Amino acid sequence: MTEFWLISAPGEKTCQQTWDKMMVATTRTNNLSTNYKFNIPDLKVGTLDVLVGLSDELAKLSSFVESVVKKVAQYMADVLEDSRDKVQENLLANGGEVHPTPWYDIDLVTYLTRFQWDMAKYPIKQSLKNISEIISKQVTQIDNDLKARASAYNNLKGNLQNLERKNAGSLLTRSLADIVKKEDFVLDSEYLVTMLVVVPKTSYAEWQRTYETLAEMVVPRSTNLLFEDQDSGLFSVTLFRKAVDDFRLKARENKFLVRDFQYNEEEMKADKEEMTRLSTDKKKHSISHGAHSETFPLHLTITLSESWAAMKGARGAGPLVRWLKVNFSESFIAWIHIKALRVFVESVLRYGLPVNFQAMLLQPNKKNMKKLREVLYDLYKHLDSSAAAIIDSAMDIPGINLSQQEYYPYVYYKIDCNLLDFK
Repeated sequence: MTEFWLISAPGEKTCQQTWDKMMVATTRTNNLSTNYKFNIPDLKVGTLDVLVGLSDELAKLSSFVESVVKKVAQYMADVLEDSRDKVQENLLANGGEVHPTPWYDIDLVTYLTRFQWDMAKYPIKQSLKNISEIISKQVTQIDNDLKARASAYNNLKGNLQNLERKNAGSLLTRSLADIVKKEDFVLDSEYLVTMLVVVPKTSYAEWQRTYETLAEMVVPRSTNLLFEDQDSGLFSVTLFRKAVDDFRLKARENKFLVRDFQYNEEEMKADKEEMTRLSTDKKKHSISHGAHSETFPLHLTITLSESWAAMKGARGAGPLVRWLKVNFSESFIAWIHIKALRVFVESVLRYGLPVNFQAMLLQPNKKNMKKLREVLYDLYKHLDSSAAAIIDSAMDIPGINLSQQEYYPYVYYKIDCNLLDFK
């Protein structure tokens, strides 16, 4: 199960008693969920008016940040198109205080279940509004950067696909640069020229029988089969330049297609180099060999035009994948901090001052989700009796979108760590 329920309930004599009571109700007798304490620091409360306004703002910000997290994850999957098994191992969060090693990446579930507030990024001496603005600016920048990088990468990918199509179509349309060789042609002759003709496989015998008579000045026995695909063959034939137009016309009448092609070594070399460059660039920016490639601080910017030499030390991760990896972590961490802010604000609004609540993270047993919900309701229904009608109506009406109706006597937010939608 990648789904978690982040809830809070008011402290009783101590917050530990609240925790113990919930543990007894959900795990020690019936194994409904696996539970973790969710540590939220002593944040600045501010005024009631600010908290009420912030509650709405945080709801919108949470939706926005979640959408960015999913966009970065999905784009990682798109870029790693040939190794999607590698995607999940690149969707990690920087462990921060969870692990003593600097820049140590951990899986999302571990980060969530061991959540520690990042004091360096989001100083708790700041007001709640300031912290939310820091997160908003940070994730908006990631979103804008993603759009720019996605556009550049998609242009590169599109150019490569166009060249690949040009080099992989039928003999009637495809590039011939990777098929023909210099020795296939009569070059630097004032009178003779070598032409290339596409002949259907079913007409090979007819071609051999007739090509010398399609025009007056065709060199006898000058045809050679250079290449063939599923349907046709590419034949060379040498003739006098003055006979080219007649030969082309007669060939078409016999369903032989003369390709417009002049052997130019420099142009062919340039085409091959462009294909190689685009293919190499695409691999540079998307290849990744495992979860623990080196990561860099957020402010390090890497453009699509950087050379491979500049990427040494990335341990196999191209700059686009590296950027996606780093900024997925940043946006995911921001998202979880937004969840923590929402729990804090909503708990203060519901349970009052002084601040006294226990935040808890529950990982439901998939088979017992309905039972878990019922147990939590029985445990906390005294907090808000009006929630009963909302819950009952949402559960009893078929087709109701519960996500629009999720209100319970306790503070509740869902977090799903499955962020990919493979199509």
